[in-house]
Amino acid sequence: MAASKPVEPQCAAGLPRWQLALLVGAPLALGAGALYLWSRRRADKDSGKRPGERTTPEGSASPAQGPDAAEALRRELESMSPLDRAQAAKNKGNKYFKAGKYENAIQCYTEAIALCPAEQKTDLSTFYQNRAAAFEQLMKWTEVVQDCCEAVAMNPRYVKALFRRAKALEKLDNKKECLEDVTAVCILEAFQNQQSMLLADKVLKHLGKEKAKDKYKSREPMMPSPQFIKSYFSSFTDDIISQALQKGEKKDEDKDKEGEAAEVTESSSYLKARQFMEEENYDKIISECSKEVDSEGRFTAEALLLRATFYLLIGNATAAQPDLDRVIDMQDANVKLRANALIKRGSMYMQQQQPMLSTQDFNMAAEIDTRNPDVYHHRGQLKILLDQVDEAVGDFDECILLRPDSALAQAQKCFALYRQAYTGNNPSQVQTAMDGFEDVIRRFAKCAEGYALYAQALTDQQQFGKADEMYDKCIELEPDNATTYVHKGLLQLQWKQDLDLGLELIGKAIEIDNKCDFAYETMGTIEVQRGNLDRAIDMFHKAINLAKSEMEMAHLYSLCDAAYAQTEVARKYGLKPPTL
Repeated sequence: MAASKPVEPQCAAGLPRWQLALLVGAPLALGAGALYLWSRRRADKDSGKRPGERTTPEGSASPAQGPDAAEALRRELESMSPLDRAQAAKNKGNKYFKAGKYENAIQCYTEAIALCPAEQKTDLSTFYQNRAAAFEQLMKWTEVVQDCCEAVAMNPRYVKALFRRAKALEKLDNKKECLEDVTAVCILEAFQNQQSMLLADKVLKHLGKEKAKDKYKSREPMMPSPQFIKSYFSSFTDDIISQALQKGEKKDEDKDKEGEAAEVTESSSYLKARQFMEEENYDKIISECSKEVDSEGRFTAEALLLRATFYLLIGNATAAQPDLDRVIDMQDANVKLRANALIKRGSMYMQQQQPMLSTQDFNMAAEIDTRNPDVYHHRGQLKILLDQVDEAVGDFDECILLRPDSALAQAQKCFALYRQAYTGNNPSQVQTAMDGFEDVIRRFAKCAEGYALYAQALTDQQQFGKADEMYDKCIELEPDNATTYVHKGLLQLQWKQDLDLGLELIGKAIEIDNKCDFAYETMGTIEVQRGNLDRAIDMFHKAINLAKSEMEMAHLYSLCDAAYAQTEVARKYGLKPPTL
């Protein structure tokens, strides 16, 4: 799909990528298959609780007391030690708590705290944590935090207190400290409790969105690498603005009817922009297109579309949309220009997580230009993202029917069928899809994308040696494709646990394309797993500065915040996950 990364399969466990920056000690397999699976639930499930739910105070409740036992109880209390009297007050508080009498429970826990000797830190921390549980039921979040702080001060690895404080901090909109607490809990629980994992995911997403919203508005637009730009335009086969400039004059009635590129026979700012495009002098294209639009020249529609395309490439969707809107609304414009604008606006909407608007644009493009293979190719990719595989395959088939030599559509159709069979656990259909890949690379031996997608499927099937061969073929065909080096590097980690070779290949990707955000993101993730948190944060920041959409930037901030939270947890509590 235009203006987006190549479609990659999801982790088998459906985990968000922030967990790649937290979870360690598991095989690393980005983009290819499962990395980590957490599905174990506690015995809470059998009792009707949500998995991992923590609601009750600690310690047993005192049995019901009859009126005849009051005097005996008074004498018993007088003979008890201060700690025993504190425990008795706590047990009485537990009884009130279970009865839903939280104010009474708080009074009892307060009494227990007052009675408990200062040197009994473990007991004191429990009393504070229990009182925090009662305050939590009354939604007194500040008091919850205060009592949990007391508990954690005496018992720094007190999971219940840390998690209860994390929840209260979230209610108080203190996401940074909430994240630190829930990160500590995840590490202490070895990432086995679903409730704490979900809270961490929720907070990271909110933090990422908040930071990306501010950063993206003020970011300096950055032109991606020439390799990325060429790869982007290669995904279109029926795009007037990306076709090679024609030389020689044609009759007026023949010009632009069937989508031919404009001839270089007159002075035009748009044609200058096209010339700059062929020369890979991309930084001058937007300004030349603006001159054409401002002068209302002959190629205004083409200039608007080309300018919008480069606005999208530098990540300025706000500037791109008005240009795309204008082209789409030009009823007298070449229909292929309008269809291309709809494809790009639909892709932009998908990046902005507006699938309904995206679908509407692709459907409209199919209505106005029924025989445009680009429409079906890019809509097929959209359908994969929406998990509508049958419809995706139908679109790829239509694209192939219109352009039988479309190797990319053939490969992506195989990949869609493979993902459907793999997630549906259908071995026979998996084999059929794998046979389809073999057919694609046989018939389209020069299509690097076919080898790359086949390699991802082979990695899923743990056929690592053959996957490695496919990546080598990709590199042979496209030696300047940085993404292939990243995937090959990840394969070495999963296959041979060869950290040095994996990092060397990812470093090669950055050397080839120092604007490859995927390489920096992956390097950061690996550095987290190695325990090099400062370097990881540096890598994530480099990726953030290269993000092509606000949504992508939010995801990268989540990774960065997860790494930073670990540095704080290590500093405060001496907690570190195991490293590679």
